[in-house]
Amino acid sequence: MVFGNVMVGQSGGPTAVINSSLAGVFQTARDSGCKKIYGMVNGIEGLYYGNYVDVSDYIKTNLDIELLKRTPASFLGTCRYKLPCVDSNAEVYEKIFETLKKLDIKYFFYIGGNDSMDTIMKLSHYAENIGSDIRFIGIPKTIDNDLDMTDHTPGYGSAAKYIATAIKEIICDANTYITDSITVVEIMGRNAGWLTAASSLSKCEDCEGPDLIYLPERTFDHDAFLNKVNEIKKRKKVVTIAVSEGVKMKDGRYVCEANKRNTVTDSFGHKLLGGTAMYLSDFLMENTGIKSRGIVFSTLQRCASHMVSRCDISEAYMAGADAVVSALDGETGKMIVFNRVSNTPYSIATGLINIDKIANKEKCVPDSMINSDGIGVTKEFYDYARPLIIGELPPFIVDGLPRHLRLQDKKFE
Repeated sequence: MVFGNVMVGQSGGPTAVINSSLAGVFQTARDSGCKKIYGMVNGIEGLYYGNYVDVSDYIKTNLDIELLKRTPASFLGTCRYKLPCVDSNAEVYEKIFETLKKLDIKYFFYIGGNDSMDTIMKLSHYAENIGSDIRFIGIPKTIDNDLDMTDHTPGYGSAAKYIATAIKEIICDANTYITDSITVVEIMGRNAGWLTAASSLSKCEDCEGPDLIYLPERTFDHDAFLNKVNEIKKRKKVVTIAVSEGVKMKDGRYVCEANKRNTVTDSFGHKLLGGTAMYLSDFLMENTGIKSRGIVFSTLQRCASHMVSRCDISEAYMAGADAVVSALDGETGKMIVFNRVSNTPYSIATGLINIDKIANKEKCVPDSMINSDGIGVTKEFYDYARPLIIGELPPFIVDGLPRHLRLQDKKFE
């Protein structure tokens, strides 16, 4: 028997399909008989300040659900807020749970990555300690694909599809000219190189793909880098390099810190990265005399809903829907995971893993997927990633542009 209401939120960096997970939560909860489905505005930080909406006020029809699936960014807004330890600040938890009690919330869903799963872990532990019957389920989301215990995460497939497509187009553009050139493309990824590895998917019968791929799983060496580029230039006029923003030197510093005196950090203590492509393209131009260009995909990797993978958007919806089913079945303190059944034909099944085994852990690209020279990927990676970018779900076009669903500006007291 269904009782109580739902609270759902989104956190961390958005993806092109994060709203499909929200659609999965909303539609499944509504169809299961949940009376109220609330959305926290700007994640757990917004909920702490009492900012939430009745999602039914904004999603009224099946067309709205389809629009939501095709809408980039986080419909409910996002945050990067780290819940304090309950021992040091119990008042935060007391305030959040007062709001949940007031709204008769029995099912709590949080769509996010590593830091969001930390939030689910802390809230579910607090609920257990105070005897609360609220059920907490984490729904995976991250283009970085670095959540542990799951084959992959919703958001990664679409970002990988965009990266491979853009790399392919960049190579086409560079080969237009008769002049020599070097292009360094900076791709997101702090400590895990899944996104940068996806640049290899651009290699096909009409494209050679990037000549060099540098992942944060391997130490970056300037001299070796320069020697490799010079070696390739002996046989090619155009060189294309994919590099993770998080590549590090032997001394532990990020390459992008080489010409910086200070590095800014976010609320989780993560260094804010950027500038790797520009730094390395300048380095190559100075040392080779060849025209070099740095390109930074930045947030385009996570908001390009026009390049969404149908596989990815379907699985994102599935994750949200199965989270609701799990909570209604009595599960709590867990995260939805994907288990790969087979590559050919591609098949997955969802499961549940205790959140304590996932929170604050990071999954990097395994050695078996990285070439022995450390500047490329193996067939194992290709076989793993290729199915995740298959299929398309075109946007609804109005007056020549994609139509999106938007949470109208709402003022909170």
